[in-house]
Amino acid sequence: MINRQLLDPRSIVVVGGSEDITKPGGKVLKNLIDGKFNGQLYVLNPKSDLVQGVPSFRDPEQMPPADLAVLAVAARHCPPVMQVLAEKKQTRAFIVLSAGFSEESQEGAELERQMVDIVNQVNGCLMGPNCIGFLNPAYHAVFTTPVPRLDPRGCDFISGSGGTAVFIMEAGIPKGLTFSSVYSVGNSAQMGVEDVLEYLDGCYVHGGSPPVKLLYLESIKKPDKLLRHASSLIRKGCRIAAIKAGSSEAGSRAASSHTGALAGSDEAVDALFRKAGIVRCYGREELTTVASVFMHPLPEGKRMAIITHAGGPAVLLTDALSAHGFEIPAIEGPAADRLLEKLYPGSSVTNPIDFLATGTAAQIEAILDACENDFGNIDAMTVIFGSPGLVPVDEVYEVIHRKMQTCRKPIYAVLPSVINAAGEIQRFLAKERIFFPDEVVFGHALARVLNAPPPAPADRQIPATDNAAIRRVIEQSDNGYLSPDATGRLLDAAGIPRVKEKTVSHAEELKEGLAETGFPLVMKVVGPVHKTDVGGVVLNVMNDREAGESFRRLMGISDARAVLLQPMAAGTELFAGVKREEPFGHLVLFGLGGIMIEVLKDVRQLLAPVSAEEVLGQIRQLRGYPLIKGLRGKAGVNEKLFAEVVSRLSALVSIAPEIFEMDINPLMGEGDRLVAVDARIRLEKQGNAGET
Repeated sequence: MINRQLLDPRSIVVVGGSEDITKPGGKVLKNLIDGKFNGQLYVLNPKSDLVQGVPSFRDPEQMPPADLAVLAVAARHCPPVMQVLAEKKQTRAFIVLSAGFSEESQEGAELERQMVDIVNQVNGCLMGPNCIGFLNPAYHAVFTTPVPRLDPRGCDFISGSGGTAVFIMEAGIPKGLTFSSVYSVGNSAQMGVEDVLEYLDGCYVHGGSPPVKLLYLESIKKPDKLLRHASSLIRKGCRIAAIKAGSSEAGSRAASSHTGALAGSDEAVDALFRKAGIVRCYGREELTTVASVFMHPLPEGKRMAIITHAGGPAVLLTDALSAHGFEIPAIEGPAADRLLEKLYPGSSVTNPIDFLATGTAAQIEAILDACENDFGNIDAMTVIFGSPGLVPVDEVYEVIHRKMQTCRKPIYAVLPSVINAAGEIQRFLAKERIFFPDEVVFGHALARVLNAPPPAPADRQIPATDNAAIRRVIEQSDNGYLSPDATGRLLDAAGIPRVKEKTVSHAEELKEGLAETGFPLVMKVVGPVHKTDVGGVVLNVMNDREAGESFRRLMGISDARAVLLQPMAAGTELFAGVKREEPFGHLVLFGLGGIMIEVLKDVRQLLAPVSAEEVLGQIRQLRGYPLIKGLRGKAGVNEKLFAEVVSRLSALVSIAPEIFEMDINPLMGEGDRLVAVDARIRLEKQGNAGET
């Protein structure tokens, strides 16, 4: 995997290097030369002895040893030349720019496999194929532009798409965002995004390593590795933002449960990122803006002072921040009066602080000093300052720069005049600053960062279950939906409370069942999957006569095998379920139950395993949380018991991964009483693993 020869090669050979800089082999060579690679540089080209002033060899057997090979030749030529370089020239790192491998055909996939075998035999490193290359401060082995300013304090960027990597850099560079390294993994034949992240985790030193990691993923092949190393990095003080492309699903998802209808691969990605502490983004501008926020100190709270000479952008930022739980607190009192005296008549310091279009650099400085020292209800400051093109604004930007160096509270610079003040902005960036061109995009990005949960604890407590009893039920059951009896035994083994119930299949069994359950009663058909859709649920059965009539009708429903008897339960209807989503494992879902799950779809999703503490935090994020707390005199639900039940579901599927889907709907709660009223469990012992 990643080695010294990739990161800091002493010699590089460009296989297919040429004079034509409109082709990958010529352009990567030019970028290496322009980047002033300070080691030995060679070319392999069967037609030349000198290419762009670099010594060229016609036969790999004739060239000196080389740490790193960058290949820009046809796919079929890659394995033979790599074999010579690996065996005879001590080459231990390879970057294959060439396309035509597994992304195109079976023949290409075989060539790719051969390359991996060659590299693995010498314990080497392979990046690609089908990638744009690699960038770090030591050398620039890409065939694209722009080449960003490489800064050890910048972002490490790992991308599964070369073209998208270029576009993301193009979105970030104008804002002042810098990069420490860019890994374009292409087809990820040997090394994917997760593997690079593993390396970055292993060598991370807080305060010494690049503090921000950016990811662009088109597939997640190793979710466990991604979760483990992303959460490890974030616990060490690193910050990570990622785009996972391909969130929509073509076609319809065949689902026979509420959980199956609500859960999917994109929901699993959300749950994975949330568990790891990764800030998920959905586009280039959002990713680079979040990264720009990461590059600033983060405020200790969500109380923002907005400082501007233009009222409209201040209102837009106020709206954006307020929508995400930020405060724009009023500024008042003697200190506010003293500040107002330093500004021109007509200015306002109520927050947003509007010091008019004629405001000066000295006034900006006075405002920032007051927010820093005099106003205790302010955690951070955003300065929105553009220009109508009448006068230079360098003095203002210089003040912002100096105050960013000295203020304890973070200052964010929103500089919207990218045309009128283009020169001034460039001089601001030359001071190694970052700016935000759009206040609303900035506001949403700041909210994403501050509202992102921390990684789930590594030592979370998972409830104990009767593992032996769980395995007995699973091993004795076939694929498909379990019988009510088997379902009940699994709930009991997992420690999930449930209502008493009795299954009867013959009229003569009904009297005995009624004696056990009592009235009022719920009667449900056993057999059809969607009971309500076929009229298979009867509520409030009050006596033997009603029970007999209902039994006869329910048994007349197509596919009916029996009737389930349950006492009526009162309270708030909740929902809990699990869904296996390969390759992530099980998603655990929970929220309001009954028909509300279909109407509101107010559910939260976590990636198993989960602790009760993790679940509790997400329960409080439900839109329907006031109903769980209790509303207008109606008893609520013990939310800790609800969280405990959900965590027990998580423990159940860790012992029984064969569970494909499971619903508890409703899970009836009232005060400290919480019981499963209706549960369905579907087994699928032959899971079809895939990638997302």
